[in-house]
Amino acid sequence: MQDTISKLQNTQDHQIKIFLILFALIFIGSAFLLDSVSNIINGMSTIIMEGDRLITDYVEIAGFGATFLNAGLLMLLSLGLLQLSKAKLSGMAIAAVFLMGGFGMFGKNIVNIWGIITGVYIFAKLQKHPFRQYIYIAFFGTSLAPLTSELALWHNNTVAALLMAFLVTVAVGFFLAPVSNACLAVHQGYNLYNVGFGAGLAGTIIYAIISQIGYESTPVLHWYDSHHLGVILLLYGVFICFIICACILDKHVLRNYRQLMKRSGRLVSDFIRSDNCGPVLFNMGILGITYTSYVLLVGGHINGPTIGGILTIVGFGGFGKHLRNTIPLVLGVVIAGYIGMGALHEPVILLAALFATGLAPIAGQFGWVAGIVTGMLHLALVQSIGAYHGGINLYNNGFSAGLVALFVLPIIDVFAKQRRRQQEARFSKRVENDTLEEEIIRR
Repeated sequence: MQDTISKLQNTQDHQIKIFLILFALIFIGSAFLLDSVSNIINGMSTIIMEGDRLITDYVEIAGFGATFLNAGLLMLLSLGLLQLSKAKLSGMAIAAVFLMGGFGMFGKNIVNIWGIITGVYIFAKLQKHPFRQYIYIAFFGTSLAPLTSELALWHNNTVAALLMAFLVTVAVGFFLAPVSNACLAVHQGYNLYNVGFGAGLAGTIIYAIISQIGYESTPVLHWYDSHHLGVILLLYGVFICFIICACILDKHVLRNYRQLMKRSGRLVSDFIRSDNCGPVLFNMGILGITYTSYVLLVGGHINGPTIGGILTIVGFGGFGKHLRNTIPLVLGVVIAGYIGMGALHEPVILLAALFATGLAPIAGQFGWVAGIVTGMLHLALVQSIGAYHGGINLYNNGFSAGLVALFVLPIIDVFAKQRRRQQEARFSKRVENDTLEEEIIRR
């Protein structure tokens, strides 16, 4: 029995590895179809040398070619670190690699991520634990990667400034691990972007400190607002391939997918372990097609940030998200957007709709009404919370999601307990009536 489980695990690891490598290579190969080599080189230089705080769309400042290359390289680097650390490949691995690639479209690059990763690595070694126990905190913690670029630019990218920026982010990464672990208890697993919540708290404190010593943050909005038909067709083509591969891997994929959709998604919900690769790939494909279509239907543009949001949803299709528990959150954002007289294609509202799905476990556990209300609250909060960290935390929505969860969960819990008491009372009454009827019959 143990040998069978081990063989199944190895098979799944191999399938996940091949899948992630191919997806990264598709992005890298697409880069050279979308732009010339010279433009890609110049674009990569711009991505590395410019600031990265929210919202900096790499497509707008560097072009699709360099952006896709940066995203693909980040995915390969992440997979390489997973292999070196001997981490088991799972739904969380898919989520982490897709998240790295997604934010490789706006905020993370092949240079600015290493300070945070190094800090988490040092923490793991000082705790005498293998790095694989903390590697996902390292990946998700790179939400603070813009801190490296911002500190370096603050002092004109001198060698001393680069060294200072690296050392500061190493220190941030070192303390991020224990903070993120503590945050999980705060939201009880109902915020899939757990490290984003911890990074938001850390980013707020760091921003307050550096502001005291002279750093000034001005609002940034680099946003590509045109359509590129080739990129749109590429995304749809890839997601359709996911569905086709799922049908090849699992002859009963539709039945198993329906089973997956019954799960709440609350951390830790590893769909690879519970449902296998076929239904997960099918789920990812469906999510990708659905939310790419959503962006286009509301009049949005397929650019760096929106692709990042789509890839994040798709990646978490292996680790907590599916249509049933994400749609209520998006509906909540849409309703709140209409109430606030905002256009759904505006950057903040559009990204809030995509990233509000980090609270999918609330809808999955407590139903559509709870999900819609939570989505509405998320939009209200996320529009103002960025000012507290000055844009250096890329997971602005993850930070907001953690605070929303902290606020709504005690309220939901009260109503849930009341409903359970009412159900128990009705059940007791029914049992009492049945007993009485039986006693009358006996007499």
